[in-house]
Amino acid sequence: MVRVLRALPMPLALVAMIGLAGVVLGGVYADPLASRLVLGAAVGSVGVSLAARRLPSWLVAPLSVLGLLGYTAAALWFTAQRADLSGPLGAVAADAARNGIPRLLTALIPVEPMPDTVIVPVVAAWLTGLAGAEVGIRADRVLLGLTAPVALYAGALYVVGPNADSTPWLTVAFAAAGAVALAAGGRPAGPGRTGAPEPDDGLAPGVRAALRARTLASTALGLVVVLGLAALVAPVVARQVGATPVDPRRYVQPPQVESLDENPLIRISGWALNPDQKLLDVVTAGPGAPAPAGGAAPPPDGEDGEPTGEEEPGAGEDDPQAGRRIRLAVLGDYDGVTWRVGATYRNAGRVLPEPEPLPDARVTEVVQRIVVDGLTGRLLPAVPTPREVTGARVAYDQASGTLIRPEGLSRGLTYSVASRREETDYGLLPSASVPAGAEVARFLRVEPGAPEQMQQLAAELAEDNGAPYARADAIATFLAEHYRLVADAPSGHAYPNLDFFLFGPVNGGGQRGTSEQFAAAFAVLGRMTGLPTRVVVGFRPPSGTGPVRGADALAWPEVLFDGLGWVSFDPLPKPNTRPKPVEQDFRPEPEDPTPPPEEATESPEATPSTTPDARSAPRRGTGPGTPVLVGGGTGGLLLLLAGLAALVVGLRRAQRRRRLAEGSPAQRIAGAWREVTDALRLAGRPVPEHLAATEVAEHARSSLDGTPAQRPGAEQEAGAGQQPGAGQQPGTGRAGPDSGVPGPLRRSVPTVDDLATLVNLAAFAPGHAADDQARRAGELAVAYAAALRAGRPWWRRLLWSLHPGPLRWRR
Repeated sequence: MVRVLRALPMPLALVAMIGLAGVVLGGVYADPLASRLVLGAAVGSVGVSLAARRLPSWLVAPLSVLGLLGYTAAALWFTAQRADLSGPLGAVAADAARNGIPRLLTALIPVEPMPDTVIVPVVAAWLTGLAGAEVGIRADRVLLGLTAPVALYAGALYVVGPNADSTPWLTVAFAAAGAVALAAGGRPAGPGRTGAPEPDDGLAPGVRAALRARTLASTALGLVVVLGLAALVAPVVARQVGATPVDPRRYVQPPQVESLDENPLIRISGWALNPDQKLLDVVTAGPGAPAPAGGAAPPPDGEDGEPTGEEEPGAGEDDPQAGRRIRLAVLGDYDGVTWRVGATYRNAGRVLPEPEPLPDARVTEVVQRIVVDGLTGRLLPAVPTPREVTGARVAYDQASGTLIRPEGLSRGLTYSVASRREETDYGLLPSASVPAGAEVARFLRVEPGAPEQMQQLAAELAEDNGAPYARADAIATFLAEHYRLVADAPSGHAYPNLDFFLFGPVNGGGQRGTSEQFAAAFAVLGRMTGLPTRVVVGFRPPSGTGPVRGADALAWPEVLFDGLGWVSFDPLPKPNTRPKPVEQDFRPEPEDPTPPPEEATESPEATPSTTPDARSAPRRGTGPGTPVLVGGGTGGLLLLLAGLAALVVGLRRAQRRRRLAEGSPAQRIAGAWREVTDALRLAGRPVPEHLAATEVAEHARSSLDGTPAQRPGAEQEAGAGQQPGAGQQPGTGRAGPDSGVPGPLRRSVPTVDDLATLVNLAAFAPGHAADDQARRAGELAVAYAAALRAGRPWWRRLLWSLHPGPLRWRR
């Protein structure tokens, strides 16, 4: 019995020390299961070593490893069943062994006990118990045997870092357990050890005294060394008590995503062009479920398969349509070219960390079962804000609430999401303020290079709207009333794209876009007025249950308000409404106004009102005669007219040189286009404002041929059942031999269609126009204007260069 009692302290101390290391590590886990598994590993490893103490030492390690495999397999199976992970145990164990360390260091805190997050602590605890028992108990090297649990405890502290509360009592208990082990010793006394003689028995008194003196001196020297080390190390240790530990997670790269998932906003246009593409199947339980029979039917989609935008501009999350929205990603970073999520994803378990609740918010639970169909990438759709995900391993960005599946989406993937929707009193919006400071600086940042017209528009919208909500509502209303929602608008939300969307010519493709342009324009204009904004990409299915298709894809902006959180706004136009002209409510200042021609506006001097003296009147027959006065006046008038004509000609030439030779290639192409439109106006064939560039080219060609201008498609209508007229080539609509344009000149004039192509290139692909293309555009414009002028009567050719109209005509 005595031998058993003397043998217990060392094994119990080892188990206690390993268990305390598990308690420290459990500070970053969601529940105490991980600490219990570590304690079980300590009991199992030390128990195997004690049970095999009579066997040869070389057999203990293989037996302990077999026990480790069995215990680890049981722990992995239990945690996999608890986390609802599917798949065979072998595949789960292989994945956990391969990814255990990186997933543990990149997991979202609190870490959920799962196979890949518990395998490393369990294996480390078992090996620590094996090493401590074999060295401290079997080899009777207690101090050396305690180094293994000390290393495990230090490793647990390092892994936890600053992510858990400090617990000094755990360290005190750990040190006490080690002291008990050192005091009790390791190996029990065997036969013959009880009452064993002292080492100096049988020595001569002198030798015995010398030995004891040497032992005492060694002990004193050791004590001095220990005290010296304590004096040196104690201040360093004391300074570290209040310091923040190093977080090892900063050295491990979290899961990464591709550019398509970093900026899903560019996918809106592709989904809009494929409105029938099935992306998801959704079954919703809770407030987002479909209405019962007899309820209001979901509103129809707008033209081109786009959502109708039936929400009022400025409607918040309390809108019933907003409750059905499924969020794909939240984009908070904008560099003037691309919106990005800017997230740091952490591996997470089923239960996600709960964000700080909004004050006085009404919380509703929404549970959705989602089956992936045609959706690709890694982003995982969910109703905000997700709290629990089952059926798929996810990584989560807590700041934005965006979910990803690191392995990527695949057709047939099925998972369930339990979300908590917070609904606050949006009646407080008119008086709510917006936050400022470093925490929201990323949502207020406006990169340099913003177009001047956008800044003018933002200033104008904010001028009479001082409250934050009034500014946001003014921006949403302006976009909804002045722009058109279409499905075939090209993708793009850089500064040049937004500038063209807001201020581009209607007949050139401007002032129309998908929800991508509406949301991005709102967010940028909002930041220019001091509103913290972001863009959200997701889906708005017609009902809470059923398929989600490409037509349901949507981007919408959100604004952050104090006490209310992120509030969504709807800048999309209402269905069946005609947009107002932008110029009706916004008139930007011209960037490079053309100065009007200077005209002589000399006012005649006032003549004296006194009655002339008869004696001062000129005598008859003296001074210049009438012919001289008439000739002089006529000559002066002719000189004045010649000077004005020379001035107009000079200004016209300077205007052409400025248009065709100055500025960027895109500006020079636009200048060449204005030369063509001015020439048509001088020829009496002005261009209607509603025509697109290709239609203007057709109008220019018909004007050069001398045939009446036709609306698009009229040529085909007129060609049915009619013979080509004189001066027109059959089937071409171009000038024939009898045209009013001279033959040699007509053959040398290139088609205006090439210039129209260059104009579209400069408008829809900003920055892609080259110098040679701009030079080609100038040559086309000059040649066309010369050919058009040559076909006019002689008196119109004479007045062509003297006409001051191009100097004052509005662009």
